[in-house]
Amino acid sequence: MTTRNSMKLASVIGAVCATVLTLSGPAAHAAATGSDHPDTLAALKAFQAAAGPGAAVLAGNGSESWTLSAGTGTINANRPIKADEHLRIGSQTKTFTAVVVLQLVEEGRVDLDAPIDDYLPGVVTGNGYDGTRITVRQLLQHTGGLGAYSPSPGLKTPPSNPDGTFSLSTVVRYALDASPPVSAPGEGFTYSNTDYYILGMLIEKLTGQPVHKAVTERVIEPLGLPHTRFPAPGDRTLPTPAVNGYHGVRVGPVYVWTPAVSYDPSLYSSAGAMISTLEDLSAFYQALDDGKVLSAKSLAEMRTVRQVSTDTGYGLGLQTYEPSCGGTARGHSGGVPGYETFTLTMDDGRYVSLVTNVLVQVGRPDAQLRQLLDTALCEDATRRD
Repeated sequence: MTTRNSMKLASVIGAVCATVLTLSGPAAHAAATGSDHPDTLAALKAFQAAAGPGAAVLAGNGSESWTLSAGTGTINANRPIKADEHLRIGSQTKTFTAVVVLQLVEEGRVDLDAPIDDYLPGVVTGNGYDGTRITVRQLLQHTGGLGAYSPSPGLKTPPSNPDGTFSLSTVVRYALDASPPVSAPGEGFTYSNTDYYILGMLIEKLTGQPVHKAVTERVIEPLGLPHTRFPAPGDRTLPTPAVNGYHGVRVGPVYVWTPAVSYDPSLYSSAGAMISTLEDLSAFYQALDDGKVLSAKSLAEMRTVRQVSTDTGYGLGLQTYEPSCGGTARGHSGGVPGYETFTLTMDDGRYVSLVTNVLVQVGRPDAQLRQLLDTALCEDATRRD
C-alpha cells in the first residue's frame, strides 16, 4: 500500500444481492512457455531480478490467457508462482471500497460532491483539517489535500484494541494527527491511505456493517470471486495455496530474504487489507469494465481521471495508464509487507495482473515494472489490430 505523492504507474448491485453473477473468463488459460511470449518473459525476468524472490504475470486478450513465472514463490525451493495462489493485494482493495461507495451513491444515500462531514460529523477535524470542505469525491480521488500516511507494523502503528485489532476510527484519528494537510481541498493530488480509511468509516456508518462484510456481500459474493477475501479483524490467515511474502534487500547479485512480518488486517482495512489471486483480480476488473458491477453512470464517474503524469491518471479508485501501443488501461497497484501487485484491464479485452513477493522500499524497480506491464499489454497489439 504505497504512498508516493507522484504516481509512477506505480452494479447496479444496489442493496446486498444474493445472486452470483457468472463472469465471462478467458476461453483458455495455460502456464505459458518462454517461446510463447518471449518479450514478456524477458521483461518479467528483468523485473524479478530487481524485485522479490519470485514474480509472476497473468495476461490475456479476451480469447486466451496465459501465466509466466520467474524465480520462486517460496525461498530455498523451486516453486513458480501460479495465477490461482492467494496473495495480499494491498491497495487494490481501494477499488473494491470505491465500488461500494458508488453503490451507495446509486442508492441515493451518498452525494459525491457533499462534504464528508455531512455523513461523518466531526471525524475529519484537527491538525488543520476541515471535513466541511472535503468532499466524498475528493477522498475517492485523493484530491482532498490529506497528507500521505501508510502504516508500518510495529512502527507507524496506531493504538490497538486489547485483542490486537484496530478500529477504523482510531486509525483515522492517528493518521490525521500524523500528517497535516498538504494542500487546500481540490487543489492537488496526494495519494493517501487516510482517504480510504475514512471511506471505510462512511461505508460502515451507512450500511450498519463492518466494512469487510459490506465489501464481501456487495461485491465479492455477487461476482462469485472464489478466492477473494476481505478478512475480518483478527483473521491473519492466508488461505492455501499461497504465495509466501518476504522482506529483503538486493545489492547487485547479493540478496537476503526473511519471511514478511505478520500483521492484523484491520491495520490496513478499507485501504489495503484484502486477499485475492491474479485470476480473481483480472476477473473483477473485467467485470467492472463490462458493466457487471456498477451502472454506466457510476462507471463513467469512476473513470473520470485527474491527470497525474504524462500517461497516468487517477479516477475514483481507479488508476489509468496509456500503454505504448495505444488505448487506456485501468486498474490499481498494491503493496503491503511481503507483496507488490498491479492489475490493469482494457476495453478491448487485454489485461495483465502481476505480483512479486516482496515490497521493495529501496531501489524500487519502477522502470522494470512499467516495462513488464507495457510489454504484456502490447506484445501482440499489432497483430490484433
